[in-house]
Amino acid sequence: MKKLFLILTATLSMLIASAQQLPVKKDAVFQEGEVLSYKLKYGFITAAEATIKVQNSDLKFDNKPTYKLTVDAQTSGTFDVFYKIRDHYDSYIDKTDLLPYFYQENIREASYKRQDKARFNQDAKKVVSNRGTFTTPTTQTFDLVSAYYFARSLDITKLKTGDKFKLNYFLGDEISALEIEYIGKEIVKSKLGNIRCLKFSPSIKPGRIFKKDSRLYLWVTDDGNRVPVKAQVEILVGAVTMELKSASGLKYALAKES
Repeated sequence: MKKLFLILTATLSMLIASAQQLPVKKDAVFQEGEVLSYKLKYGFITAAEATIKVQNSDLKFDNKPTYKLTVDAQTSGTFDVFYKIRDHYDSYIDKTDLLPYFYQENIREASYKRQDKARFNQDAKKVVSNRGTFTTPTTQTFDLVSAYYFARSLDITKLKTGDKFKLNYFLGDEISALEIEYIGKEIVKSKLGNIRCLKFSPSIKPGRIFKKDSRLYLWVTDDGNRVPVKAQVEILVGAVTMELKSASGLKYALAKES
């Protein structure tokens, strides 16, 4: 359960590429007060839920104002009985360029507990965490939470079907890279209605969880918000799906099919 939730969380950040390929829009597509709620399903069973918030922060880094991004995730129902998860993540990002300054997580999964912190120095291409100092390949490296919000503000108007990009993010004790392919446009049925979406597929490695030919898919709204509506991946037994349950405080109207 822990690995599956982590994998699907990672897909939220999958649109990132280098600034030379996909420039950020002038203004962020999200705003203070936005709240998104998701449910993670194994087959027809809701296994976990997550809430993602944008808040104004009183903290400044390098004398620059920041947003505080918060994620709370927990198992539910039967899964909560057998494997209880209570995870909390915070990321502080620059209000202008949306790059992260500071990240912290408080992980409680069954009897396992962990608290990690990381300070990002983009110009020096390094991340300093309680697990050590790590060199980054570019001046744009993210934690998973900040990656998600940065990705939503990218200008992707010139994407063509089959285009591929790479992202870099820091997680645990390593810098990882992921390749993403743009698939095309689809209508997705959701709790909020039928929504016009852009479909992507990040690369995954076969292993103990995935089938040899498994593919991971992510659908984001084809509007100004770029909100992830759905993520899905086949595993060795069944499939795991993440779906948008509710959205409030959005900056733009959702791209609902009329």
